[in-house]
Amino acid sequence: MGPHPAVAAIRLAVRRVLHDVLNHHLAQDRHDPPLVLVACSGGADSMALASALAFEAPKLGVRAGGVTVDHGLQEGSDLRAAEVALRLQALRLDPVETLTVQVGKEGGPEAAARDARYAALDAAAERHGAAAILLGHTRDDQAETVLLGLARGSGTRSLSGMAATSGTDGRYRRPFLDVDRQTARKACLMQSLPVWDDPHNTDPAYTRSRLRHEGLPALEKALGKGVVEALARTAQLSRDDADALDAWAADAEAAVLDDAGTLDVAALYALPPAVRRRVLRRAVVAAGAPAGSLFARHIEEVDRLITAWRGQGAINLPGRVGVRRQGGRLVIRQG
Repeated sequence: MGPHPAVAAIRLAVRRVLHDVLNHHLAQDRHDPPLVLVACSGGADSMALASALAFEAPKLGVRAGGVTVDHGLQEGSDLRAAEVALRLQALRLDPVETLTVQVGKEGGPEAAARDARYAALDAAAERHGAAAILLGHTRDDQAETVLLGLARGSGTRSLSGMAATSGTDGRYRRPFLDVDRQTARKACLMQSLPVWDDPHNTDPAYTRSRLRHEGLPALEKALGKGVVEALARTAQLSRDDADALDAWAADAEAAVLDDAGTLDVAALYALPPAVRRRVLRRAVVAAGAPAGSLFARHIEEVDRLITAWRGQGAINLPGRVGVRRQGGRLVIRQG
């Protein structure tokens, strides 16, 4: 008799990603066994991921290790991290490391914790020479991300959720984006894996927690059980659209940009709005505006220099970047 369907599902998801990592590794003409790390909090999603990695990696000749991050945000978080590290070692993962981080205040508690976590994971990947880091985000997490993007009102890219592959050289892999949270939890149960439920996940102070425990259940009650799946599908379709528009904008940029770095207003005006705004965003970021501080309203304001020209003055953007219209050109300068 084969494994329980939930266990089979998580193993298949991980096997597919490991095949991809291995092919990428071999394409670089490397014949040493690649190291794949799992980032594990001790929760059901990442414990299920760790167990699947531990099972599948040896069969493919892949080295498997694990890291857990101590954010220091709760009493006893260091003990919790040490316990998770022991569980990873019990799965025969090697190396296993606990990463202790200092969480700042910038951008709110969730964003600050995420920034600190990814910086520590990047450093660990470099230190160990890891080919990939697996993250346990599920289809439910993807649905929540799409809803948060929808609430921000910032366009197709924010509706495209989390990428299956992201980071430097495609370092981060999310094998479970097509697996629901319930399957991961069931897989832990069937393998008798101990699971820790982070109190932050139920803390109403956190936006994502409110969405998980109040928002999504209310949507499912009103619209039926397929909401999570539909939102995850929306993410994939939006990502495909956003990728296509980004590629179009990259091509269009060459036609509207001159050697002095100014943009041709008439050529910009002829582009579809979605492409034109992407060209403008790329140009503003290239001039020194921090991408994270640029919002849709900033780009719309710049866009009005092209579509609703009434002689308005220069527009000041984050990063001390100024945009003004001079004759038939847009001049973008940091100063």
